[in-house]
Amino acid sequence: MHVLLSGIVGSTAYGLAHAGSDLDRLGLFAAPTEELHGLHRPAESHVTTAPDRTLHEAAKWCRLALSCNPTASELVWLPGELYEVRTPLGEELIGLRRSFLSARAVRNSYLGYATQQFRKLSTRDSADRQSRTRAAKHARHLVRLVRQGVTLHETGEIVVRLADPEQVRELGERYADRPELAATVLADAESRFDRPGVLPSAPDEAPAEAWLRRVRAAHFAAAA
Repeated sequence: MHVLLSGIVGSTAYGLAHAGSDLDRLGLFAAPTEELHGLHRPAESHVTTAPDRTLHEAAKWCRLALSCNPTASELVWLPGELYEVRTPLGEELIGLRRSFLSARAVRNSYLGYATQQFRKLSTRDSADRQSRTRAAKHARHLVRLVRQGVTLHETGEIVVRLADPEQVRELGERYADRPELAATVLADAESRFDRPGVLPSAPDEAPAEAWLRRVRAAHFAAAA
């Protein structure tokens, strides 16, 4: 695999890591171009748990980013010190990051994933201590997704590192005990998404297409 861009994501990137937190890595790679023309296409993702790392093939990552998938998208918005691999093609992709964004996809993705966290939070077993711990984690994700999504809608920027991680931790504990309070967070986010934002109605796919063709050209030559 030719890794083009990789960095540390998850709780460390958000500022929510604690002593026992896992170190999560996310990246993208280019499959050798000639392998894309055979009967059996190469795997589009590689996931390991020791270490915790997810790598998406370049085309798959672009599709995820064009749908404004929160996890995939944050790869090109990380604080600089969190990148571990940053090739020239990876640097180009960071420069194209705004072209992947669109209003409807941001709303659907961020609110959609936040709603999923709310459902998990609301169905926990109140007598199970482990369930309580998971609920607090779901609640933290809900708060983070809502804040990132609304900020993105209103400013056109994905802010990965939370400005107030301690408050997010406190809200996670509170909502774990009283999930109904989190419903107001979702309702407020929906209201703010209903107002005009700064994002275009559709992404600009042309830069991603041109970048991906440059990737294919570069890695065809490398494989020859």
